[in-house]
Amino acid sequence: MIHTLSDVQSENIGKDTNIWQFCVVLKNAIIGNNCNICSHCFIENDVKIGNNVTIKCGVQIWDGITIEDDVFIGPNVTFCNDKYPKSKNKNFKLEPITVKKGASIGANATILPGVIIGENALIGAGAIITKNVPANSKIIGKF
Repeated sequence: MIHTLSDVQSENIGKDTNIWQFCVVLKNAIIGNNCNICSHCFIENDVKIGNNVTIKCGVQIWDGITIEDDVFIGPNVTFCNDKYPKSKNKNFKLEPITVKKGASIGANATILPGVIIGENALIGAGAIITKNVPANSKIIGKF
């Protein structure tokens, strides 16, 4: 189901995926089967989202982000793909982020550029992730 009040430009949306109101999904984004993309989300072009992923309200998924299967992204999680953001930056260097299978990221966590979050890792609400997170770990606070 794609809500009529969303702007979904991609044709790469899997079966049984729900995209709720006020979402924007750009043309080249790939979203798997049985996902739930809640309201007020933005998904850029160079994005891959696996199957059975939940993305809660207010999340932006920028270019260079890969989210594998069975991942939960809490409300207002912030992803950053540039270490040195600057308006109209001609020297922009995209640093990809990967969220591995089964990981869960709590509300308002911030994920900095170039990070890999390991399989089944649990990121607590409000955490700031500055480096790779090992599989099966629990992170609270700044890491």
